[in-house]
Amino acid sequence: MALTLPSSAPSSARQALAVDTRSLNNLKLEAGQNSPDAAKEAAKQFESLFMRELIKSMREATMKSGLLDSAQGDLGSDMLDQQLSVQMSGQPGGLSEAIARQLSRQMGVAEPTFSVPSTLSLPQVTGRAGVATKAAVSPINTTTPAPKGRDDFVQHLSSTAEAVAKESGIPASFMLGQAGHETGWGRSEIRNKDGSTSFNLFGIKAGKGWTGKVAEVTTTEYINGVPRKVVAKFRAYDSYEDSFRDYARLITDNPRYEKAQATARTGSAVAYAAELQKAGYATDPEYARKLSGAIQSALRAQKAQA
Repeated sequence: MALTLPSSAPSSARQALAVDTRSLNNLKLEAGQNSPDAAKEAAKQFESLFMRELIKSMREATMKSGLLDSAQGDLGSDMLDQQLSVQMSGQPGGLSEAIARQLSRQMGVAEPTFSVPSTLSLPQVTGRAGVATKAAVSPINTTTPAPKGRDDFVQHLSSTAEAVAKESGIPASFMLGQAGHETGWGRSEIRNKDGSTSFNLFGIKAGKGWTGKVAEVTTTEYINGVPRKVVAKFRAYDSYEDSFRDYARLITDNPRYEKAQATARTGSAVAYAAELQKAGYATDPEYARKLSGAIQSALRAQKAQA
């Protein structure tokens, strides 16, 4: 199967796809062999053509000064537009991937594989007042160790917390605040024997019904109001996302925390923390006060990063 433009295609489109004659010839050869790479490259060139037309339209919509306008200037602009369109096309997650998959189905060949970017983010954009605003989308990063310190800790885990919050109804700030309180904002995570993190953000212990991995560490428990060091087994996970989801299940599925779940919907950090303490989530007699303060702190960090 040969990949060609229809005869009705404008000459500019033909030129945009035939930027490199040798590359185009190779593309035709691969297409004749039903190669998945041909679909991938053709898709990239189609996206390049689209981007070029988009850039051209934007340039034409800009008012010209008339001082430096000339045929040579127009040619230079067209060459620059073509170069930009080539550089902007073929990016991971872009339009070319969707085109390549569609072409592969039509050609009856295996879909090409694409590299997945480790993070997805948007550049800063300018608001109405001309001030740059944060448009970056924090990726869900659930296996990289959380940084130490409140602001970085909250930023690192916010996306995961928000995703679980939508499913569980527990506000993200409540979970972030409790994770921050339990780990000292990332400074004292529960660790495995080899020093690696257990991803346990909420200090959930491994009871008799737990069949997953376990991290055994020394912790402080309040016995009759007196703090004592004891060795306890805690649940260990494969990611922070697993920790958030297990915590959400504990709060939403265990009748012991039914009142805490109900207060979570009211948005009151103080009431939520108080109900957790009443249900026996922790033995620290000051747990509710400390937790509500941590939740308020997480909320402030979220607002500062918004």
